[in-house]
Amino acid sequence: MDAEAVRELCLSFAGAYEDYPFGPDIAVYKVRSPASAGSAVDGKMFAAMRPDGEPLSISLKCEPALAVQLRAAHPEITGAWHMNKRHWNGVRLDGELTDEAVRDMVEDSYDLVVASLPKGQREALGWAGLAR
Repeated sequence: MDAEAVRELCLSFAGAYEDYPFGPDIAVYKVRSPASAGSAVDGKMFAAMRPDGEPLSISLKCEPALAVQLRAAHPEITGAWHMNKRHWNGVRLDGELTDEAVRDMVEDSYDLVVASLPKGQREALGWAGLAR
């Protein structure tokens, strides 16, 4: 999966937008409800990547127990650089992981962040809840 495909995937989720709070080199993908758009409420980050990074990688939020399992099973997945390594994975996108696996991890990251939003914001996003 290349940088543009990752970008399109991240922006395909309800309320998702791209931001550059760390400067022009790091694309940060955040989510906020339509009700808070344009207000002082900033979105919450669910992914970050350096689009021109070599190798390309993305930081994604993850349940701590699952993060441990994923890191043990895949050398491409490590604790995310400059992030809380208990809750964030760094995922190297060098072709070793399937596009489906990457999509699942991005969606899981988005879901974890949206689950932490107030109920009204979750409803405004049309979010159905975490998969059980």
